Amino acid sequence: MVDCGFGIHKELGPGLLENVYEAVLAAMLVEVGMHVDRQKPISITYNGLLLQNAFRADLIVENSLIVEIKSVEQLAPVHGKQLLTYLRLTKQPLGLLINFGAPTFRDGVKRVVNGHTNFASSSLRVHQNLAVD
Repeated sequence: MVDCGFGIHKELGPGLLENVYEAVLAAMLVEVGMHVDRQKPISITYNGLLLQNAFRADLIVENSLIVEIKSVEQLAPVHGKQLLTYLRLTKQPLGLLINFGAPTFRDGVKRVVNGHTNFASSSLRVHQNLAVD
C-alpha cells in the first residue's frame, strides 16, 4: 500500500485532484493482487436510526484498511479526526490518511489507529480486525 502511494507521489507529484490519485492508487493495488473497494457507501445505525450511505470510504483495502485520500497543501486536524470517526463507526482498527499535496510522501502519509488519539504517533495499536458491512 505504502509503496504504491510512494510511487504515485514520486511520478505524478502534487497538484492533481483527489479522485485522480484515488483511481490510480486503486488500480495499482488491484494490479498487485489486493482487493480494493472504491467510494464504498457505508451505512450506520445511530440511536436506533439506520442512516443509509452515511459516508463513502475513499478506499477500503482487503476489507480491513480504510484509506482517506487528500490533495491539499497541508493536512488540517479535522482530516485525521474524520478518518478516526470512519474507523470507529466501522469498527476498523487502522486507517491511512494520504495527502498527495504534501511536498514529500513521508510528510503526507499518516497512520490513524482506532482507540489511539495521537495521529502523529508511529506506535501501532491494533485492537480488533472486523470487516466493514
